[in-house]
Parts: sequence; structure tokens; C-alpha cells
Amino acid sequence: MKHTAFFGDGEKTFALTTPMIHELERKTGHGIGAIFKRVSAMTFGIADIVETIRLGLIGGGTAPFVADALVKTYVDDRPLAETFPVALGILEVAWFGSTITDAQDETGQPDPTDPADNAARPRADIAEAFASDVQEAAASGDLAAAVREADHE
Repeated sequence: MKHTAFFGDGEKTFALTTPMIHELERKTGHGIGAIFKRVSAMTFGIADIVETIRLGLIGGGTAPFVADALVKTYVDDRPLAETFPVALGILEVAWFGSTITDAQDETGQPDPTDPADNAARPRADIAEAFASDVQEAAASGDLAAAVREADHE
């Protein structure tokens, strides 16, 4: 199942094929269920994000050396608020499938304004809150304090 999203310099196709899932598990040291749970619950490690995007690009048809260069350019040293939604989208398509419904936009992402989609609003709220927290932490220069504060909420 393929996922299309804007990444870096344009629309890219991502897919976590079975071989890519095996490699993701090997690279992160966690099974796909744990990775999906960690990313969905925002308790992920950076390798969960980086490797999901890199391997998703490769599974989607990008040459490995190009995928590596894209990750180095558009993931490494970029705010997690930019990369987290991409990785989450890749994992959601691997987990739930890629059938576009009325509650999704043309890229297959949930429409957060659709009241019938019970799952879309919480995901959108999480992503929005995460982006806000990261921006506030960046402004204050204390990301560690923001993470500690989020853990106690």
C-alpha cells in the first residue's frame, strides 16, 4: 500500500513493503506494532522517524542512495514537527491500508474537519499540539524542559 505526501522538494511516494518492514524492525530494534504504537503515542525514538521515512521512500520506488540523500537533507537537523507527520502517515497506511474515503483528502490523510471520522480529530490534535510544543521549546531554547513537561501532563 502506497502513501503520497509532500516531502522535501515535492510529492513523494512511500511504501512500507514487507522487506522494508523487516529492515525497519532490524534498524530500530522494535517490531512494527511497537513502532506504530510508539509513533502514534508520541513516545518514539528518532530512529523510528528517520528509518520509517527512509525505508518508506525506498519501498515507494526511490533508489536507496537518493532516499538516503533526501533524509539527510530533509529529516536530519529539521524540526520534528515537519518529519513526524510524514512518518505517521507512512505507518498509518502500512497499518490501516490506503483506501481513500470521504473522510480523507486526496493524499489519503484523515480530514480533521469531518465529524464522522472519530480518529482523524485526535490525530490532528496530537500533531497540532506537538508542533506547538516544539515551536515553544525552540523559542525558549529548552527542548528538554518541554519534553519533561509533556511527560507529566
